[in-house]
Amino acid sequence: MRLATWNINSVRSRTDRAIAFLERTGTDVLALQETKCKDEQFPREAFEAAGYEVATFGFSQWNGVAVVSRVGLHDVERGFPGQPTFGEVPVLEARAIGATCGGVRVWSLYVPHGRALGNPHYDYKLEFLRQLKDRAAEWISPESGDPMAQVALMGDWNVAPTDTDVWDLAAFAGQTHVTPPERAAFAAFASAGYTEITRELVPEERRYTYWDYQRLRFPRNEGMRIDFAYVSPTVAKRAEVVTIERDERKGRSPSDHVPVVLDLAE
Repeated sequence: MRLATWNINSVRSRTDRAIAFLERTGTDVLALQETKCKDEQFPREAFEAAGYEVATFGFSQWNGVAVVSRVGLHDVERGFPGQPTFGEVPVLEARAIGATCGGVRVWSLYVPHGRALGNPHYDYKLEFLRQLKDRAAEWISPESGDPMAQVALMGDWNVAPTDTDVWDLAAFAGQTHVTPPERAAFAAFASAGYTEITRELVPEERRYTYWDYQRLRFPRNEGMRIDFAYVSPTVAKRAEVVTIERDERKGRSPSDHVPVVLDLAE
């Protein structure tokens, strides 16, 4: 089975690219982030015509996540238990959706950016990661869940876990994504029993998944690696190949992120 995650940065603007990607790669399940549309605006007809079921979670032109699958799509959850809210009037943002696809519990995740150190959004980001880690641990715990559960936490994590995950660490001094608390919150998923499988299978430096649109960042390969897949032990044992689809950053109207693809043995 082939799983992929992609921050598509507006699914309505890039529907044709998404369908072409699915058809070209034979991806079975695609976790999308930053769909940037309400549920009723999602171009589901195009995906359904290509043979995929669709589950969406979106309120507006901000955020938004989805899972599309051609191997079944069951038990959809919009948001995870304990997911924190944000804002003066607390709102559960469209940042997490889970569905069981081909026996794997796939979560499409768009972790909060954090905005700036000292900003309430930064604390929100850390709390989001903490709550997600706690729930993820419960899902595969012998006491509260199923140690044999197949779980894949896929998406845009908005954390660069190592210094080589950014093109120039000095350029990020005093900014989000590289701070010790963020990196510790990301690493905590390993202590919860999960493996960040993209690092396991694609360990090379400067294998980025995101390049800003400004200042010729992509031609200069001045990017970041912030799109990952933490998987449960049962999924890690099935993992065979990970591919970072760098060429999706090329061409007409690309997203600023590229897909990360995970192949699982049957």
